[in-house]
Amino acid sequence: MTRIVRWFVQGLIFCVPIALTVWIVLGTFRTIDGWIGLDIPGIGVAIVLVGITVVGILATNFLTKRLMGLFESTLDRLPFVRLLHTSVKDLMSAFVGEKKRMGRPVLVDLVPGGAVKAMGFITRDDVSHYGAGDGVAVYFPQAYNFAGQVVIVPKASITPIALDSSEVMAFIVSGGVAGK
Repeated sequence: MTRIVRWFVQGLIFCVPIALTVWIVLGTFRTIDGWIGLDIPGIGVAIVLVGITVVGILATNFLTKRLMGLFESTLDRLPFVRLLHTSVKDLMSAFVGEKKRMGRPVLVDLVPGGAVKAMGFITRDDVSHYGAGDGVAVYFPQAYNFAGQVVIVPKASITPIALDSSEVMAFIVSGGVAGK
């Protein structure tokens, strides 16, 4: 009987993530298709992907780049919109933009002597402007969440990790389960 339970649990471990992923993807397709109002499955997602690509072309084109910049500067003048826009833009460019500010994964000693460490990403090397002396800004993402904290830590508490940022992020966000 225990062998059957073990097989069932293994089946759950295999099937649930796949089923949940398929459910979320199909739900997204149906939602976007509903917005578009066409009865062709997947056409809404295709239109959104093409639209985003066209906006990317316009944002990098010499003639329309200035117009897009003007639109962004207008957004940045509106109080609440500015906070939301700049936060989302900075987060997106930290991971997929040309600057990729989350490029330096580190281990941080949380207690003197290095007995307890946390994984994070250096987001700013110089925080003296904020009154933090010789500290650095380290972003600590939370597991199974889209949140995290920025903590100023002494440079002496930092140990670089010789891994790709995406591998370290997957490890952190999965609660330490993902990876080798």
